[in-house]
Amino acid sequence: MSYLTESFMQLLGRAPRKPKAEEYTPEVKQIHFYKRGEKVDLEAIRAEHMGHKSHKWRNRRWATLISVNLLFLVSYYFDVQLLEGALTGSRFIGFHMADLNSALQVMLAYKHVVLNLLIGTVTIFVLWFLLGGRTFCSWVCPYHFVAELAEKIHLKLVERKLIRNHEFHRGVRTVFYVVFAVLAVVTGYTVFETVSPTGILSRAVIYGATLALGWVAFLLLFEIFFSQRAWCRYVCPIGMTYGVVGLLSPLRVVYNVEACKHEGECRKVCEVPHVLEPVIKGRATDVTVPIGADCTRCGLCIDACPTSSLRYEIRGLNKVL
Repeated sequence: MSYLTESFMQLLGRAPRKPKAEEYTPEVKQIHFYKRGEKVDLEAIRAEHMGHKSHKWRNRRWATLISVNLLFLVSYYFDVQLLEGALTGSRFIGFHMADLNSALQVMLAYKHVVLNLLIGTVTIFVLWFLLGGRTFCSWVCPYHFVAELAEKIHLKLVERKLIRNHEFHRGVRTVFYVVFAVLAVVTGYTVFETVSPTGILSRAVIYGATLALGWVAFLLLFEIFFSQRAWCRYVCPIGMTYGVVGLLSPLRVVYNVEACKHEGECRKVCEVPHVLEPVIKGRATDVTVPIGADCTRCGLCIDACPTSSLRYEIRGLNKVL
């Protein structure tokens, strides 16, 4: 239960806490003891890993994300009625699907539940429960894709000291979540859907560009020149909604402390580095530790890890992907 509580509190914006002594298992205490005196050449490990750096999971994720969004376009353009609608609300071969956050906004705004909306919500809930909550963000969301490309420019500018990255307290995302919910109730209008780059880009891919893309461009420029991944980290309520769904998801990223050299490559590439707190030397409370529900399951950390200490796992089946 402590894992669930800690994971949920991190979703709300609390910083990861340092584990108490009684939370460590005897097995991991022994591993940490031997690692204290271990001398590791981190630069040699990094240099060796760079020679055979993997992009396996990133490439699979990009291919999946592009394919899903193009499937909407193909279905609409050729009128095949395979995947109709957009990411916020769609129908796949007759099955209604409704984005959980969008459905919540609609219910709050109109103050009643439509049967098809309820059916679509249940369908999506089951899907993302099985696939791991925030997997939606990195494997399907079109804004995540363009923001990931923008992030590369941001990091280059920071590296050359042309700009400085500005961070905010992650708790502001919870504030925005409440604000968007209250606005829906008070105005009777789905305010968040108007400004959501996920919905704007999804509709633009399918139906064509609109002036709303100017807002998306502004967000990307803000993230390039001012704050890394600002929308996803500090504003977007979609991630929080799916994070809650993913608290008990069977698919997750897990960390094994035994082979880890704590060189920190995984935290450098992670969109939400606070979830990788267990990889810091001395922080893992067990030999194998699940990564928290705010993890997007993007796989960048798995690709970056030189010792294969991070991996996907299906809980209960002991199945490693």
